[in-house]
Amino acid sequence: MAERPKLVLAMRPDIVDLVLPTALRARLEALADVHPGTVTDPTAPEAADALAGARLLLTGWGCPVLDTATLDRMPRLAAAIHAAGSVRHHATPEVWARGIAVSSAADANAAPVVEYTMATIWLASHRALGTAAGYVAGLEPAMRLRQGADGATVGVIGASRIGRGVIARLTAAAAGFRVLLADPYVSAEEAEALGTTLVDLDDLCRRSDIVTVHAPDLPETRHLLNAERLALLRDGATVINSARGRLVDTDALTHECGSGRIDAYIDVTDPEPLPVGHPLLSLRNVLITPHIAGCQGSEVQRLGAYAVDEVERWIKGEPLRGGVQAADLTRIA
Repeated sequence: MAERPKLVLAMRPDIVDLVLPTALRARLEALADVHPGTVTDPTAPEAADALAGARLLLTGWGCPVLDTATLDRMPRLAAAIHAAGSVRHHATPEVWARGIAVSSAADANAAPVVEYTMATIWLASHRALGTAAGYVAGLEPAMRLRQGADGATVGVIGASRIGRGVIARLTAAAAGFRVLLADPYVSAEEAEALGTTLVDLDDLCRRSDIVTVHAPDLPETRHLLNAERLALLRDGATVINSARGRLVDTDALTHECGSGRIDAYIDVTDPEPLPVGHPLLSLRNVLITPHIAGCQGSEVQRLGAYAVDEVERWIKGEPLRGGVQAADLTRIA
């Protein structure tokens, strides 16, 4: 029987049981020789022996940056499998330069974000925030001016993993949504195959009833929705952001929502969290949730299950489903 590869957990100790509940931990230990502790500080004396023999690194929230100094402590490392979403914060180009395979459970994390986004799209299409505020205030017009989803135009910014999931749900919906897409990496033919119409970002803002953001957080995407583009939105439009807070200019969004002209459903902010007393927090046409769109609570084990599946695939010599390449770093969240 082949020797089981040595595997080190590199994530915060407090989330290990969430990511790897008993059954998953047992399955992982049947596949690999799992170091009993976790490593978040690779320079700690107690981490030296574990890292020196590690063939596999199972990373998660709180994992150390895999830079040259850290990788030098793991001369046998062959794969780093991330039981969470983005690897941009810990995987450096040196990882790929050394031929180490990288995988992410971003696919598993995407499903709850798609569901969150769709939930907010349905609420937005019914102008739920404004109608609820009017109802609480006893305003009769709020009850008469009802709005439905049928035929609404939804603008999707970014044909990312999550963006494509949202598009698939929108195009399959009975509401007959018209779906626009803005993404510089997608051709008109590809957009048509997805069931969308490719437009530039300004045009998307002008034409959409609902704008939902699914682009990566890159220097060139900071304030992608700035004051000028938010001003292009039609009265009564809604902005949804479940991507990254820096993609939307917070001051500009505060101004537009504060005027009552547009609504917003925001799961990520810039800064995050917003300071106590920030105007956005008190607006009735804005719903802010504290970065909960991705896997939460019982859902976190989906990330662990995906990662354990990847460990098994790697051991069997099969392709990694969540494989990440160095070139992806410029385009992923």
